[in-house]
Amino acid sequence: MNEDRSLPRQTPSQPSGLKTNESANSEWIRSRCSDLRNRLIRDGLFQPPSEKGAAEPNGAVSRLTWRVSPEPFRIPADDLKAIQELGPRLLSFYTALNRLYFASVRESQPRWISRYLDQGKPEVLIDYGRMNRFKPDLPGVIRPDLILTEDGWIVTELDSVPGGIGLTGSLSHHYSEFGNAVIGGADGMVEGFARMIRSVAEVPNPTLAIIVSEESKDYRPEMHWLGNRLNQAGLRTFVIEPDQIRFTEDGLTVTDQSAVVPIDVVYRFFELFDLKNVPKSELILYSAKKEKVKITPPAKTCLEEKMAFALFHHPTLRPFWTEALGEKTVAALLRIFPKTWIVDPQPVPPYAVIPGLTIRDRPVSNWPELAALTQKERHYVLKPSGFSEKAWGSRGVLVGHDLPEKEWAQALSDAQTYFPRSPSILQEFHGGKQFSIWYDDPAEAQPKLMAGRVRLSPYYFVAGEKAELGGILATICPLDKKLIHGMTEAVMAPCAVKD
Repeated sequence: MNEDRSLPRQTPSQPSGLKTNESANSEWIRSRCSDLRNRLIRDGLFQPPSEKGAAEPNGAVSRLTWRVSPEPFRIPADDLKAIQELGPRLLSFYTALNRLYFASVRESQPRWISRYLDQGKPEVLIDYGRMNRFKPDLPGVIRPDLILTEDGWIVTELDSVPGGIGLTGSLSHHYSEFGNAVIGGADGMVEGFARMIRSVAEVPNPTLAIIVSEESKDYRPEMHWLGNRLNQAGLRTFVIEPDQIRFTEDGLTVTDQSAVVPIDVVYRFFELFDLKNVPKSELILYSAKKEKVKITPPAKTCLEEKMAFALFHHPTLRPFWTEALGEKTVAALLRIFPKTWIVDPQPVPPYAVIPGLTIRDRPVSNWPELAALTQKERHYVLKPSGFSEKAWGSRGVLVGHDLPEKEWAQALSDAQTYFPRSPSILQEFHGGKQFSIWYDDPAEAQPKLMAGRVRLSPYYFVAGEKAELGGILATICPLDKKLIHGMTEAVMAPCAVKD
């Protein structure tokens, strides 16, 4: 776990041997992509062209959900090895972060750590997350977002309530059926998720309820796909809305036709900031508190904070991280965790500075100094830290050099103003490296080779003390997009290893 293997550089992706000057290739790409779209439509994971859709200038109907590639996105074998090794490191990081939080609560570590991680959270949720019975609990799914830059991989986010599990599973399954050796295999996502749930349940043959909130309703189709596959694999699963759960003093149940079925594990596919809008959330948490049901990911806000990167980079905490993770792991994570700062409006003493933040090689001692940065100097990202409706799906993310000076200054000011109830972080911006990938869109005359930047999202499933890779989703966005995320212009595909 402590081997010094940083994620290596890689060269721009080639279009998998497809040639731009052969019409046969165009026909093959169109046929393959059409087949993939039809399969995804049958899975309920792709929006088919609407006969009543608004026509575009060329007469075609509106865009589909995303652009489909005929082949997986291919990465070098060395990168795969490094990504596989990243999973255990991230599990160790979560374990250490959990330990740091509770040490701060006990004041054996600085008290300001837990104050930051609790900032803006309801007291009742803080108290719940601190209960002794939940202290060791960690997320069962870990998904980092990896951006490949000219200098190597950068982890821009860590998500413990990630979307894309069912989508990546479906894509992996279908690309595998076409003979592609995708990373994780055809059923790696389903098998990994099932293994994680059984580990959480600690009982033989558990029954699972995947509860998807209204806020997360866009992900219901992929969770239904996952639920169907889990049932086929022998893990009894119900994918439900929160108000479909039933509460008794003996635990939680669902109704299957006329039968009442006890639930052993709840997979929480809703954000903690949204609890007040989730029907029966108090009863769900109460059942876990009374040990009538297991919940994953645990309802611990301290583990869903983007402030964690800032704590990792804080110089006064380096001894803790080194002791908890080991020097080699710390060194490896320092190379891939971007420098991050908590935008705390409290005045810094005259003789102090904000650690690691500089302007023109001069240390910064207050946030307003950043307002006067030139556009070229504003290579920073402002984002809500975690407990916010804008903290997921690239919502609320502001790229400094993409904003006019006045808007940048206002964004900095707003981040300080809203700190008491919704903290923000400042993070170094790292531009992605350019890749090429084929795609087909039936609204366009021919398949095209798109230049873009990629985000890789590996999914690690935690069972016991192991975090194993189940699959990797690649999202490639056109070069004119500063933020890489799922969009109609993006190509999304599973990953495979380059030949």
